[in-house]
This record gives sequence, structure tokens and C-alpha cells, in this order.
Amino acid sequence: MKKSLVLAMAMALGVTASAYAANPFSDVPAGHWAYDSISKLAAAGVIEGYGDATFGGDKLMTRYEMAQIVAKAMAKGANVDKLAAEFADELDNLGVRVANLEKKADNVKITGEVRYHYTDSDAEGVFSLMDGKDTNRNGYATKLRSRIWVNGQINDDWKYTGMFQNEQDLKDNDGEETTDFQRAYVNGKLGGLAVQAGRYNLKVAEGNVYDSRFDGVQVSYGKDVKLMAGYGKAAQKTIDVADEVYYAELTGKVAGLNLAAGYYSYNDIYGVDGLDNDIWALSANYAFDKNVKLGAMYLKGDDYDDYDLDIDDDGFVVTASYKGAKASQPGSWGLVAKYYDQGRSTYMDHTMNGLADDLLGFKGYSVTANYTLAKNIVAQVEWYDLEEKESDRDSETLWSQVVFTF
Repeated sequence: MKKSLVLAMAMALGVTASAYAANPFSDVPAGHWAYDSISKLAAAGVIEGYGDATFGGDKLMTRYEMAQIVAKAMAKGANVDKLAAEFADELDNLGVRVANLEKKADNVKITGEVRYHYTDSDAEGVFSLMDGKDTNRNGYATKLRSRIWVNGQINDDWKYTGMFQNEQDLKDNDGEETTDFQRAYVNGKLGGLAVQAGRYNLKVAEGNVYDSRFDGVQVSYGKDVKLMAGYGKAAQKTIDVADEVYYAELTGKVAGLNLAAGYYSYNDIYGVDGLDNDIWALSANYAFDKNVKLGAMYLKGDDYDDYDLDIDDDGFVVTASYKGAKASQPGSWGLVAKYYDQGRSTYMDHTMNGLADDLLGFKGYSVTANYTLAKNIVAQVEWYDLEEKESDRDSETLWSQVVFTF
């Protein structure tokens, strides 16, 4: 290494001799002309010498070795434009290899979520379609749920997502818990289509029709006006909601309104051959500003007259929201209020934490408040006051949770 190169590299890093540690190389004595500069470069991690604690200043250096030093100096903020131009080809090759290694290291990412929730319900004698009988939902429940997400990049266009879930019932405190592999799907592109396939979470009609696990395939096309369609099986953790499902949604924006139309066909519901339900949904949402939003949705399901079931087959949902808690912003908060009037055939697995799925249609309201306690720690409280449409039975539910994400 030439004297001028050592001094120029040291000056480019802009640190005085007194600011760095003692020289680590045994073959560079304190009286050597390059002692200060070499000590500085070693302290900054720009030069490393050889494995025997020597600098080897008398040895010839390859262009590739020099390119490595220049790259490290550039990473430290040194202005070495002339050297970068001289070793441009070597740096390019080095950069390709470094980029590939970084991409390899980032190929798999693991994230997680821990949720503690407490719920208290007051609902006597409601009829559950899943259980096929009247049942009580009085009392409280409290659980701890942990989720670990694994995301892997398959190539530039495709990625894989998997999710493990552990759930502990803290009410009974009997030590029982469940651990399941809840999600496993791929996302990618085929021409102009975005494709998703496997076991994923499907939320349609803003969750007013279905929001749960789904085994199938989904394709979508477009951006400002988007068409999404899918096929598969609606499969909850404990019961298959429908053996065969077709769905399609068309979304777009017109004059400040976010509009959506959806069709959802559920066949062989709860494993019963021939028990089907087709649901239509139309919605419009308008943002008055970045904080205040208002939305409305109309839903229409089958009438079930052929099954001698006298149930309401249409309904609507009105939603008003203000701000919203963001996990990355401590102190942020939000409020959401909803009014529901839904016949039982307008929903299959409702998104709410109230008892909609155990009621033969319902009307009533919910109020939700959320607040970010600290970064990645969000608390939420929900209150539901619902009345079954086919009787005078009602249901009140208090739901609360704290979610930690990492």
C-alpha cells in the first residue's frame, strides 16, 4: 500500500489520530510513518490485516482486495470517488455478491403476535346453527393467543406465508392448550394476475359475511378498479362452514366514494348436502378527511322458504369511524361505531366478537375504542348490544384485548 493511499483513506474518514484505538498489527511499530493512519483504518473496520495479527505492508495487494477496502471505506462514509471509479468493475462484482448474500439472509422473516383477551357475555337461550340447539352464552372467558408468522421469499414474484398458533384457556386453568398450523399459502403473479393459494384468511364484505380460515385459490386483477374471485372450502378451526364456496368482489372509486359489489356462494353448509346460500353485498364508503369515515352496506341472502325456515334474508350495516390506533405510534387512538340489521342468511361467519353467529339474525349496535399504549402494544375494548330478529332474546358482550406484536 502506498503512503499517499493510506493517508488519503484515513483523511477521507475524517477522524483524528487520538480518536481511535491502539494499532493491532505487530509489524507496524509506533514510529512508523503510517502508524496513525493504519490504526485509524483498523479501528474503523476498513482494514483487517492477516490472521496472524500482521498488516503485511510489504506484500502486493490484488485489485479485488483493494476493492474490498474501498467498499468498506465507502460504507463508513468516506469520500473515495476516484478510488471507486478506478475499481468500479471490482466493486460491481463485490456488490453483486454482497447483495445476493443480504437477500439470502433476508429470505425468511419471522414475526409474531401475542394477544390476551377477556370477554363477558349475557345471552340466554340463543339458538346456535352450529350446535343445532338452544344454548346459553352467559359468563366470561379469557384466553392467551400467540401467533408466529413465517414469511419466505421464493423468488422475485412469489412468496410463502405460514402461521403457527398457540391458544391457552386461562379461565379453566387446567393446563390445556392447543397448537395448530393455522395458515400456509403462497402469493405470486401469473401474467397480469395476482394469485393466492393455500390456507389463508378470507375476509369478504368487510367481514359482515365471512372472516375466517379458507382453503382455496384466489386471483385478482386491476388496481384502481379491481376484480377479485376465488374458489375453495370455508373451514373454521372446529367445523367446516361450507364444503364448496365461490366468491367474487369488484371494487373501485367514483367521485370520492369507495364502492364495492360482492357475490358469495356457499354450498353444502355445515356438511348438509343441498343446503346452500347465495349472498349479495353492495357497499359505499366515504372519507370526509383522513380522520372521519362513513360507510354503508346492503346485503341479501337466500330466503330458505324451501326449508320451512322463516328467517329474514336481507340487511344492512352502517359504520362510522374516527382516527385509529397505529401500532407504530404510541398515543394514537380511534373510535368505531356500527349499527347492524342483518338477517341470518346474510352472514356465514361474522367478523365481530359479539355473538352474531349464535343468533337467528340480529339488530343492534357496537362501539369500539382502541389505543396504542406503547410501540407495538395496542389495547382495544368493544361493546355489543344485539337483539335476535326472530325472537325477543338479546345478547350483550364486552370484549377487551391487548395485542403485542414483534
